[in-house]
Amino acid sequence: MPSFLSPPRESFHVAETLLIAAVGGVGVNLIGFPGGLVSGSMLAVAVAALAGRPMKVPLLLARPCFVLIGILLGAVVTPETLRGIATWPLSIAVLGVSIICMFTATTCYLRFVHGWDPLSALLGASPGSMAQVMALSAEFSADLRGIAIVQVLRVLLIVLGLPAGLALFGLTVEPIVSLRGGPGASPLELALLVTVSTVLAIAMLRVRFPGGLMFGAMSGSGLLHGTDLIHASLPGWAGSAAVITLGAVAGARFANTSPRTLLSYLGAAFGSFAVAVAVAASFALVVVALLPFRIADVTVAFAPGAQDTMMVLALAMHLDPVYVGAHHLARFLLVSVSVAMVARRLARRAPTQPPRRWKRPGQGTFDD
Repeated sequence: MPSFLSPPRESFHVAETLLIAAVGGVGVNLIGFPGGLVSGSMLAVAVAALAGRPMKVPLLLARPCFVLIGILLGAVVTPETLRGIATWPLSIAVLGVSIICMFTATTCYLRFVHGWDPLSALLGASPGSMAQVMALSAEFSADLRGIAIVQVLRVLLIVLGLPAGLALFGLTVEPIVSLRGGPGASPLELALLVTVSTVLAIAMLRVRFPGGLMFGAMSGSGLLHGTDLIHASLPGWAGSAAVITLGAVAGARFANTSPRTLLSYLGAAFGSFAVAVAVAASFALVVVALLPFRIADVTVAFAPGAQDTMMVLALAMHLDPVYVGAHHLARFLLVSVSVAMVARRLARRAPTQPPRRWKRPGQGTFDD
């Protein structure tokens, strides 16, 4: 087919993805589901991708959305929230211990219950750093399909389950501070906010800071709002559009995954998710018992979800984005270093053959 037909076709797929995400996000949000925009858009796009639709969100569209989300996250920073940073080191230390325990427990579960090879089990158990995990999986010829399904399904289950669980137990919270700005916001303040946030976002992206676009924009916005220099924020429609788009980005990760392939890994995905959540919940309860933090903030901060998605969820649920962001950044750094070191060591020890899952008596492997 002529190449000049490709751009219109790609544009149609992108438009279809965004439309499905918008319908799902707005629909779930209208029924009152906490964090409905991000969870609804992610679920709708994931279902469409599993049904065979070509769900796509180009990088050129996703990156500005990361910046917008960062600006919105920084807009809820106040001098009061910044003063609470002094009590975070102990909480982050507990998070570090929980990550080690989560890694160990989930790896053992995938290794001994589902028969995954050691390297694939380690990468499938990684609580975050998905891009690096997938790159290492391809580099070392691990079980790429299984790891991808376990990782993506874990994020989907967290995004859908966390808001519902917190609401079920009456643990949803009111906004720390209303998003300032809106129709009456000063154009000069808005211009300053967008300019400073964008410059810092690009700078952090250039130095390869983890989640640079979002955290750079959040830093710029948080600095301006935390020092009380400005009192403006982005219009609500811009924030909602950014959240829906990022939900589409997460849901599109199910593209090119057949339902049969997904079903073959469901046991490993649900089981590893349950193990990881049980470990995270145990340590979150320790932090809530010892330190003066809200249980909703700690729950999302300790959840083994994708860094960007958890930040959006914190915003949608009116949580403290500074506390949640600091913990997920610490988790990202710890996981990135540890998973790379251990994976390379396991890859050197492993025999040079394609990974196969353990074969139980009377059963075949996925490769049979």
